[in-house]
Amino acid sequence: MQRQPYNPQQEQLRQQRLHEQQQRQQQQQQQRQQQQEQKQRRQQEHQQRQLEQQQAKQQRQEEKKRKQQEHQQQKQQEQLEKQKKKKQEQQELLEKQKKKKENQERERRIQEARKPKIPTPPPPPPYEQELNDHYYHLNQLLDRPGPFTDPAFEPGTTPKDFIHKTCKILVIGAGGLGCEILQNLALLGFGDIHVIDMDTIDLSNLNRQFLFRESDIGKSKAEVAAKFVMKRVPQVKVTPHYCKIQDKDEAFYMMFNLVICGLDSVQARRWINATMVNLVDPENPDSLKPLIDGGTEGFKGQSRVILPTITSCYECSLDMLTPQTVFPICTIANTPRLPEHCIEWASVLEWPRVFKDKKLDNDNPDHIQWLYEQATARAKQHDISGVTWSLTQGVVKNIIPAIASTNAIIAASCCNEAFKIATTCAPYLQNYMMYNGAESIYTYTFQHEKKPDCPVCGGESIQISVSKDWDLQKLVDYLVERPDFQIKQPSLSTSKGPLFFQGPPDLKKSTEGNLSKKMGELFPPDADANAQAADAGSSGTDGIEINVTDSSLPFQLSLLVKLT
Repeated sequence: MQRQPYNPQQEQLRQQRLHEQQQRQQQQQQQRQQQQEQKQRRQQEHQQRQLEQQQAKQQRQEEKKRKQQEHQQQKQQEQLEKQKKKKQEQQELLEKQKKKKENQERERRIQEARKPKIPTPPPPPPYEQELNDHYYHLNQLLDRPGPFTDPAFEPGTTPKDFIHKTCKILVIGAGGLGCEILQNLALLGFGDIHVIDMDTIDLSNLNRQFLFRESDIGKSKAEVAAKFVMKRVPQVKVTPHYCKIQDKDEAFYMMFNLVICGLDSVQARRWINATMVNLVDPENPDSLKPLIDGGTEGFKGQSRVILPTITSCYECSLDMLTPQTVFPICTIANTPRLPEHCIEWASVLEWPRVFKDKKLDNDNPDHIQWLYEQATARAKQHDISGVTWSLTQGVVKNIIPAIASTNAIIAASCCNEAFKIATTCAPYLQNYMMYNGAESIYTYTFQHEKKPDCPVCGGESIQISVSKDWDLQKLVDYLVERPDFQIKQPSLSTSKGPLFFQGPPDLKKSTEGNLSKKMGELFPPDADANAQAADAGSSGTDGIEINVTDSSLPFQLSLLVKLT
């Protein structure tokens, strides 16, 4: 490459361009420096403004805080002044009350000084003081006036002395309902309680009969319950009677002021009801013993007050009871459809066939187990399911379901009525209360009327009309089906003699021939009505008087039968 010769003009031009370029660069640098200075100046101005704003904000906050403190101090000062003023008012009020009490005390002393001096009664004996302390809640109830007291009411010791010392009360039954009744009566202050029960304690009782323990199984319910109550409430005397109610005579029931039933048997209720009615002597008011009856079944219950010969008795309401379920023999023997049919077959038909004269004991677990096994085998033959040991026991023993809460409610109602009757602190129930707790809580109270033809308290013969073409067997079946009679094996007789007797065997055999005879044949029409009355035991033209007895009846049923 050949080197070009030196040209001064070009060199000068180059130097000039280089100088211009340097000047431009210097100008640009100066501009950038100026821009940076402006930017820094703006930032400093912005920071200065922010600082001034923060200082202003801080000053405002301090001013606000100062004002709040001043307001709070002012408010506290006002509250202190109010409290001081209120305290002064209270002190003035206390001074006024104090002066008023002093004036009242001065007036009382003046009045006391004017009254004649009455000697101070001696302090009560230790036993009386112990009763007052233990039954303080009863004193609060009986010592104050209420809506049913006289305006001039003054509390006294007569009602309390009666229930603590004088009143004898009999509780029949010491089961689920009886345990609740005994507990309530003891805590209500009744000092002399008797309890009668023929049953012993079973394992199945322990879930609701709270007076018993597992160690008591096999012992008398009445004795264990009495011992337990006296241990927990020493002020109460509980006398047990381990027997049937039928084992006691009228003199035993005459010594009580009140009788409360906690039974689970219709037959036992009918017996005690008839006994209480028969005790009544119009010449002796003390022979009238109020009878309070309670009963439960599952979530249902009832309580009632019976004044024998005055209000309706238990027999008057017998037709209100639900008839017991009975399975036809032909069904359980040939075409069983339910597990209950198989169990009934085992107890009614198979047991007598296998064991002949040996009696079935419903409380014997071995007997129940045998029935369960036989019923299970029969159920398999007929493709029936549902036979269990508990169902077997329930069907054979006709067990009624019991719920502790229902027992507690009905027992409370019964004891409440007993307390009202014994102390006359309030009107007693008139005269029937029903309870249903299945869906919610429902109670209804009504007055059950007496039946004029009640065989127990009515005093009149029951009149019925039957066809003269009926045979005697049809009359017997009719009486068994009547819900107001509740009989199973009636025996019939007239004043002349027996018509049909269920026993003894010789008398049954000699009278069962009458079952196929027509009523018109047994009691032929007679021109002389009085002769007919004498021969057949009739009441003239009004009808034929027939007497009915049954093992489930504690009395003789008198019928006035009119033939049509």
